[in-house]
Amino acid sequence: MLTINIDTQLGELALHLNIRLPMQGITAIFGRSGAGKTSLINIIGGLLTPDSGEIILADEVLFNGELGILKPPEKRQIGYVFQDARLFPHYSVRGNLNYGNKDTDSAHFDRVVKLLGLEHTLKRYPASLSGGEKQRVAIGRALLTRPKMLLMDEPLASLDLPRKRELIPYLIRLAKELKLPIIYVSHSLDEILQLAQHMLVLDQGKIIANGPLQEVWDSEQMRPWLDAKEQSSLLDVTVAETHDKYPMTRLALSNDTSLWVNNLSPEPGTRLKVRIHANHVSLCRHSPKQTSIRNIIPVRVCEVFESVCGENVQIKLAIAGNYLWANITPWARDDLQIVVGLSLFAQIKSVSLTESDLASDKTQVSHT
Repeated sequence: MLTINIDTQLGELALHLNIRLPMQGITAIFGRSGAGKTSLINIIGGLLTPDSGEIILADEVLFNGELGILKPPEKRQIGYVFQDARLFPHYSVRGNLNYGNKDTDSAHFDRVVKLLGLEHTLKRYPASLSGGEKQRVAIGRALLTRPKMLLMDEPLASLDLPRKRELIPYLIRLAKELKLPIIYVSHSLDEILQLAQHMLVLDQGKIIANGPLQEVWDSEQMRPWLDAKEQSSLLDVTVAETHDKYPMTRLALSNDTSLWVNNLSPEPGTRLKVRIHANHVSLCRHSPKQTSIRNIIPVRVCEVFESVCGENVQIKLAIAGNYLWANITPWARDDLQIVVGLSLFAQIKSVSLTESDLASDKTQVSHT
């Protein structure tokens, strides 16, 4: 675990944090501008020093104010990837990768280069690289130092959408194949949903939520942060089978609850995470007959939230060990007489995939 228990004053921002973050997968730090995201990873990396407290990476003390322990950045074995690649223009890709790298293990170099798909770029110079390629070089340079952890400060923020889609699968692959913990700062919820397994939410230097991605996403603390187009549910599913007649794939939520989507390539048994937007869910008292919507699933009302402006009502529904959110109007709520505990049927109009290798796909449920 990464243990952070610090207090510090940075200008007008006061950081009061006591958290433990996992040493596996990708942990996303989310918050609006000025929340303290970059300050936090600068403290972890040793670029800023807190006023008091301690930071422990696994079993190594990086900072302890009371004992006077402060490891400098170069002694922390933590890689850092900034928003801009910060490459040396007069060095080739190979030169940039090896800058500051004292490791002469050619097999490790070759593995990192292959992992990031940089084999064909080694003789090129930064001016000839795309934005996504530059960031991959920056990531490779950090990885070649054999870090215990990788810090990434909004690495996709300066990239256009095609370059973001190009880079996301590489980030997931790093965490999986190198088993390297990554702390990933972002203000983009779409990026976080595609990448992260754990999520920390900051607001003005304080912790709003911290835990597994799905748990935080479904929490009441996240509701104020999401506008109508972002309100959605994350569901764990397993690829079950392909329809024997139609190009459709069944995704199982449980033994008796499934979603049908347009045909997918992963083999049966593959675990995926899907996202369902709350605006794509409608509710019925009785199971509808002869409808074009293929996914009609029994649900139970857990909680009911009315928006501040009163224009819509958010309904939290229990579904096969997961939660499903639906946005409806106050009129619909009253007409259906929706209360906590009520059993209903949810019609799900579309489903999005969040796995990295499928991140650019948008799988729509059949309406025919």
